Amino acid sequence: MYVEIDSTNLLSTPLTDVVACLIFFVYNKKTDKYFTIRDTEVKRFNALRTVWGLSQVLSLETFNDPKNGYIFEGDQCEFGVDVLVAPSLTKWEVVSFNQKISNPKFSWTLKKFKELKEEFYDSVKFLVGGRQWFLKVYPKGDIRARDKSLSIYLFLSKSETLNAEEKIYTRVHVRLLDPLGSTHHVAWTLTYWYTKQNTGYGWDKFASLDKLRAQYLDNEGSLNIEIEFAVVSSTKYSPSV
Repeated sequence: MYVEIDSTNLLSTPLTDVVACLIFFVYNKKTDKYFTIRDTEVKRFNALRTVWGLSQVLSLETFNDPKNGYIFEGDQCEFGVDVLVAPSLTKWEVVSFNQKISNPKFSWTLKKFKELKEEFYDSVKFLVGGRQWFLKVYPKGDIRARDKSLSIYLFLSKSETLNAEEKIYTRVHVRLLDPLGSTHHVAWTLTYWYTKQNTGYGWDKFASLDKLRAQYLDNEGSLNIEIEFAVVSSTKYSPSV
């Protein structure tokens, strides 16, 4: 038993699918009930597939024997189908986690670090994962780490406008590079969901200022910071959002 959708229902622009659950039934005169069989999966009708159904409902031997009640009053029989159509999606979103990011690194050199006077400094904006970002550094620590630790935060640029419910997932490695070229960096990993209300995250105590000044300034007194994005999510929305 099969059911076919009227193809004129599929001519809308843009082309849409019709998702439906199918329940077939055959009337049994003997029991005055319907033998029903339901497809276990919903079916998607579209321009490429207008017909769905079941290849086996009743065996011919069972169906053709009048004693079983499916053939009655000579040669009559009754068939039917219930088509339960799922409501079309008016709003949807698809979140993807990009782990193959082009140009995932950004480097920033703070020259003459010990002589920096401002409370904080912002890096230039940089593009990663289709979004604009910038680093904010407090050379003498923010209010929670004043004169004890370096504070570093990663911010989403103000030019990035997020929907009220939109979130951006990030996994980012932040490092203070060893001026001797070894792998003995000060490194932390940031994992965070950025939102419209929370566009910045990081560490108030990223590294001890005493250790930093003793080991992580190069011959010119500069501090070299490197940030590397491992994952940045992106979200696609339905046109109605």
